[in-house]
Amino acid sequence: MPEDEWVTASAEETIGLGRRLAARLRAPLLVFLTGELGSGKTTLAKGIISGLGAAREEDVLSPTFTLVHVFHNHTTVYHVDLYRIASFHDLETLGLEDVFERPAIVVIEWAEKFTLRADWPVVRIQLDHAGEERRRIRLNDAAGALQ
Repeated sequence: MPEDEWVTASAEETIGLGRRLAARLRAPLLVFLTGELGSGKTTLAKGIISGLGAAREEDVLSPTFTLVHVFHNHTTVYHVDLYRIASFHDLETLGLEDVFERPAIVVIEWAEKFTLRADWPVVRIQLDHAGEERRRIRLNDAAGALQ
């Protein structure tokens, strides 16, 4: 199933969608989240990461200032926020190449700024405002990476 689309009416629904998607994710995998500021990227990431059993929902915060959070359980999960990345040099200083040493699930917010070469499958998720609390969420799994 290469493309899916949903409209959620609240943050809780967006988190629930993330939890359902998490059940279909297997490492190694890159999950690229794109969308405007406030479109729900971190909210969806909360659902994905908690759905993977890597952290409690309330422990998943935007890594805007730390840039990378690492969660460990049966699967290693990296939560990356590239909002503050301005150049390729900035991206290189994060040491993300090390992420690819072992199978993991890497959830990247502002993924359009990710310009490193990676051979892992990619799932792309675009989030858009759809009025008030509603979000339109489009998933593209062109690589066929989802279970």
